[in-house]
Amino acid sequence: MNAEGGNELVRANLPSESGNYKIVAFDSGRPEMPHLAVISDKTDFGGVVDIRIHSECLTGDVFGSRRCDCGDQLHAAMKHISEHGGVVVYLRQEGRGIGLVNKLKAYNLQDEGMDTAEANIALGFHVDERDFTPALKILNSLKIKKVRVLTNNPDKFDVLTSSGIEVVERIALTTPRHSENEFYLNTKKNVFGHWL
Repeated sequence: MNAEGGNELVRANLPSESGNYKIVAFDSGRPEMPHLAVISDKTDFGGVVDIRIHSECLTGDVFGSRRCDCGDQLHAAMKHISEHGGVVVYLRQEGRGIGLVNKLKAYNLQDEGMDTAEANIALGFHVDERDFTPALKILNSLKIKKVRVLTNNPDKFDVLTSSGIEVVERIALTTPRHSENEFYLNTKKNVFGHWL
């Protein structure tokens, strides 16, 4: 995964149903798929900034897939920052970094009984190919020094705490459990060590 991220390309206003934001595109090394920062107009950059680092999940974020909790987490984070101020850093690393086509192949393996980690390994990948370095570059570019991080993922928490950015608090993201995502959520807890 290309670890670009700090170079701002463009910013624009983004009024939405949940609030008013600035959307900022950052270089990802792939011009057609920049990383994004969605910034609430209530954000106080001089204080502690609430942030969510979110990896793209087209099926969950856009199509509302119930196989995962990604879309629910994104929408919960957007609601939170619309109320409290903050930033959602949206990284273009679909399917734990393996890309959409491979993620759909992993879905088929999961339908045969594999969990997310096993399916990624069977396809020739590590269990998680994501790189959170671009998020750190984006936060640095935005001059964010102190954060409250919305995450259940210890890897994201550890990346932030070892980066020099002060993590004041972790805010858990609680999302609905469905019969379709129960196995996935159990895998996140038992295999990936997520705080669920």
